[in-house]
Amino acid sequence: MESDEIRSANYLFEIGIHAKTPRSGFWFLGSGEQSLAEHEHRIVHVGLALASLAGDVDVAKVMQMCLFHDIAEGRTSDLNYVHQLYATANEDAAINDIVASVPFGGYMKPIIDEYKERVSKESLLAKDADNIELLLSLKEQADIGNTRTELWITVAKARVKTEEGKRLADAILATDSMDWWRKDKDVQEYWIDRKHHGGHDGRKD
Repeated sequence: MESDEIRSANYLFEIGIHAKTPRSGFWFLGSGEQSLAEHEHRIVHVGLALASLAGDVDVAKVMQMCLFHDIAEGRTSDLNYVHQLYATANEDAAINDIVASVPFGGYMKPIIDEYKERVSKESLLAKDADNIELLLSLKEQADIGNTRTELWITVAKARVKTEEGKRLADAILATDSMDWWRKDKDVQEYWIDRKHHGGHDGRKD
């Protein structure tokens, strides 16, 4: 019988496949690309933001639901809406096999089950985080001129159910995706002369 360490190692190698698993919906959007791992990474941060805005939930549980929400896709791949017209993935079987293969499966399964039930506030926030992560990706593509995002954004925003999620979605759509690094920087002083407020001009003379 394999040791818990070997079982854990195998799981971690499996998670590495998520970086090579594409989110296939972007093919139909016509621009942008994203791996399953990239989606999983940002949704955890969205979950943290939503849980913080809510203030009355288990923050760690929301983040863990976000972390595990698409864990089966490393085995089933991502079936976009066109694929789903013709093919189905046995996600439950994949989840059951994953949790049976790791020593911490008994910890993972209740979190995944609670997320899929969509009853607790934590699960509703985690699902909103999933849709808001898509909204972020769509806004990034809209900001560089992809007009196809208009309908996609409308649909993604309509899927957001919690009040916290709706407020965050509105803020995302009202924010330029470059503002986090560009906002409030004087064009002449920062971009041309490369002068920083701290006194260092950033040049490598």
